[in-house]
Amino acid sequence: MPPAVRKLALTIHLATSVGWVGAVVGYLALGIFAVRNPDSESVRAAWTAMEVTGWWAIVPLAVAALLSGLIMSLGTPWGLFRHYWVLISLALTVFCTAILLLHMPTVSATAAMLRDMEMPPGPGGAGGMGHGGMGGDLFHPGVGLLLLLAVMVLNIYKPRGLTRYGWRKQQEERVRLAAGARRAPVVDRAAGDSASRPPLPAEQPALATR
Repeated sequence: MPPAVRKLALTIHLATSVGWVGAVVGYLALGIFAVRNPDSESVRAAWTAMEVTGWWAIVPLAVAALLSGLIMSLGTPWGLFRHYWVLISLALTVFCTAILLLHMPTVSATAAMLRDMEMPPGPGGAGGMGHGGMGGDLFHPGVGLLLLLAVMVLNIYKPRGLTRYGWRKQQEERVRLAAGARRAPVVDRAAGDSASRPPLPAEQPALATR
């Protein structure tokens, strides 16, 4: 991968990954607000905001982070299956993205149901029901945030450890480099020394006499 393209892909990957984490934090804050607030209108508004945040921020950022991470892995010497930290990061990112896409229709259905329900404000309305499980969505964003932070730590520290596939590829590269070194032309050291040293008096060309 050319350096300019690699830097562009890295910028996109970092921006989308950090944005994904930030959007999940915002989503989690809305869920906490819905759980702690007894007012039905506030709970309804919080679920609507969680739906919008999920579909218009978290999902696009998750897909962009996954795709840019794949490009970075395939276009750099790290590879996709050579190192355990890359493989674990990929697995966690795919898992988080899949759970997100499967969970968001439930969020939309809950938000639509709350918008359609006629509930009086106060503890007896949506807030009372919310403390029974409808008030906020905390489990999925909480676990997702922990997994995303784990991926971030792996990408920063890059712990050592080659997979069996990575070890085999490393051995093949070493064999190829050794074979290339054996096929390299051998420089005649004597000729090189004679070419680099100054000529002896006997070797100097005779000056033209006038």
